[in-house]
Amino acid sequence: MKKLLAFGMAAAMALSLAACGGTSGASTASSAAEGASSEAASAETAGSGKTWVIATDTAFMPFEYTDASGNFVGIDVDIVAAIAEDQGFDYEMKSLGWDASIAACQSGQADAMIAGASITDERKESGWLFSDGYYTATQTMTVAENSDITGFEDLAGQTVAVKTATQGAAYAESLKDQYGFNITYFEDSPTMYQTVLGGQCVACFEDTPIMQANIKNSGLALKVLEDTANEGSDYGFAIFSESSQELLDMFNAGLANIKANGTYDEILAKYLG
Repeated sequence: MKKLLAFGMAAAMALSLAACGGTSGASTASSAAEGASSEAASAETAGSGKTWVIATDTAFMPFEYTDASGNFVGIDVDIVAAIAEDQGFDYEMKSLGWDASIAACQSGQADAMIAGASITDERKESGWLFSDGYYTATQTMTVAENSDITGFEDLAGQTVAVKTATQGAAYAESLKDQYGFNITYFEDSPTMYQTVLGGQCVACFEDTPIMQANIKNSGLALKVLEDTANEGSDYGFAIFSESSQELLDMFNAGLANIKANGTYDEILAKYLG
């Protein structure tokens, strides 16, 4: 029996300064993933009969983004679909943007969040409950392709761009006083990139695989600087209430299974090559 699930239709990435500083709009759509192979198996599956609401970002290539055909795709999207198939649960994925996804989970409008969220002690202390890590990412500094900036030492007196409440922002904040630069915050990655392209900011801090994918696939005239990455941390699927513990447990079990059967590696190869 096929179970109806959700895949979000996200707003197309807007590389326009007109969007500068605006909040990410909410976009909700439905998708489907294959359920258990039989009705009997479905009936025995934990969480059957409930549709879990999973919030995510709108533009975080290659983990969640809209492709040329308008489909919401990415590593996170495919991982959730594969785990839902493996564990036999229904879900609806809502493409809300980073801040809105957190707010939806905290207010009970969503059961969980997957959006390239790094597992940190600070987030755990503030109420995030994380799954096992599903991808390890570093954060790094990126500048315009023709920029003369070669490292942190060149940032003195300059302004850099970051995305609010991300590990990229935390990384920039940890370096700010040492290297004497200013920080401007944005709600979405495309606007952040555009301020660097337009010269309003001299650099931005972003998760390394996200930055590399956007430069490659969107043809951005930016370059990731070597020797500027931090140690990095794992991404995790997150819940904000113990009422969603069942979903978190299924995610962990399904993640272990798709790693064991090769599906996980296939998903990474699909988007990262």
